[in-house]
Amino acid sequence: MEVEPTFIEGCFIIKPKIFEDQRGSFFESFNSQQFLEKTGLQIDFVQDNQSISSKGTLRGLHFQTGDFAQTKLVRVVLGEVLDVAVDLRPESQTYGKHFSIILNDKNNFQLFVPRGFAHGFITLSDTAIFAYKCDNYYHKPSELGVKYNDSSLKIDWKTDPSEILLSEKDNVLPYLKELKDG
Repeated sequence: MEVEPTFIEGCFIIKPKIFEDQRGSFFESFNSQQFLEKTGLQIDFVQDNQSISSKGTLRGLHFQTGDFAQTKLVRVVLGEVLDVAVDLRPESQTYGKHFSIILNDKNNFQLFVPRGFAHGFITLSDTAIFAYKCDNYYHKPSELGVKYNDSSLKIDWKTDPSEILLSEKDNVLPYLKELKDG
């Protein structure tokens, strides 16, 4: 496993070593010991989630607050997505900045998103199976989010806005300024 830091402190790209032969391929999607050796972080993942989305589906930008904040390790099992993490840590030098990466079933990259980040993705392929690990359980009362098209974030979702499929819940999320002022 290769661990590559992003320009946002604490956010990493995980690149697995993939073994291929005439039968297909194999890779280890996570190894706690190697992750600790390469990052210094001991993470206890307690919940795995998976979604299936059609092209243009945008899920996010979500996070949980307080004692229910979550670290996530995200990956794509099938298809391709643009994955986005937004730094919401008030003391961070990169507060309000985002990191985005293409995750797909060819590169098998993963994104490690620490607590204090909003997270979301948009499906770029016809269908995508998206899987992620969390270090804390889902807690509906602690769930918040940021509007995906907040102009202060300057996120290029690589999809025509008219083709974006959004849940009603995600469509009414607040803008970053509203979170900060509220």
